Amino acid sequence: MLLAVDIGNTQTVLGLFEGAELRHTWRLASDVARTRDEVGAIVTHLFLEAERQGQSSFVVNQMVIASVVPALTRTWIELAQNMSCLKGVRKPLIVDSAIARHYSRNIVNPAEIGADRIANAIAARMLYGAPAIVVDFGTATNIDVIDSQGYYIGGIISPGIQASANALFSSAARLPAVDLELPEYTLGTTTKAAVQSGLLRGEAAKVDALIWALRQENPILARPGIAVVATGGLASRILQATTQITHHDPDLTLKGLYLIAVLQIEGQARGRTEEQVRGPRP
Repeated sequence: MLLAVDIGNTQTVLGLFEGAELRHTWRLASDVARTRDEVGAIVTHLFLEAERQGQSSFVVNQMVIASVVPALTRTWIELAQNMSCLKGVRKPLIVDSAIARHYSRNIVNPAEIGADRIANAIAARMLYGAPAIVVDFGTATNIDVIDSQGYYIGGIISPGIQASANALFSSAARLPAVDLELPEYTLGTTTKAAVQSGLLRGEAAKVDALIWALRQENPILARPGIAVVATGGLASRILQATTQITHHDPDLTLKGLYLIAVLQIEGQARGRTEEQVRGPRP
């Protein structure tokens, strides 16, 4: 089985694949204060719970990691070397700048590209076609653009919904913290509804406007039928308020990590060198 690990600033998302089927997903807090043993105990518990739910005992023999938190990357590499259920993992595949360089173009410094953005780009190309746009609603709201040949060519980074909410509540003492739920109407007749409208409908309007601007600047994105795929933990909160998003795939990043691992394995099976199997070009 393959374990995909997407380590973000706020959450770490795990996906357990059996073949191409995503069998289980879990979300953990991305807490750098946790020791390797603490994280290992949590993962062991999650695996045991999955087995009790009907999955027979399993051993993970492949692991692929996308991370924006270097300290946690090291923790997961150590886990692969020490946990009994991960003993089959000789060396986790890390989605690094070399892989990013292979799947991107016209990027000044590929090392700056978040590994999750490369995973999103690959999954969007292979599952929804290219060109495509991905909107990832996480700690930041990332918009990624994939050209007609399947390369990541750039994107947009803006504060995410929760980050905007935290900034608002900490700066405005009289505004109460509210649940991040989409209000029925844009016009808020209570303070709670007004804040929810600004945060959630405002986020939807921002994303729609940015996608519209991308379409104006890039004629290939203005073609009919271009997929605009929403993913990320907060995507479901605003889907009803957007006009540009065409698909919702909450597991897009995990699927992209799985596809990267498959491409690497296929390259190795053809006897390519380590540099050549960084991933075949689209």
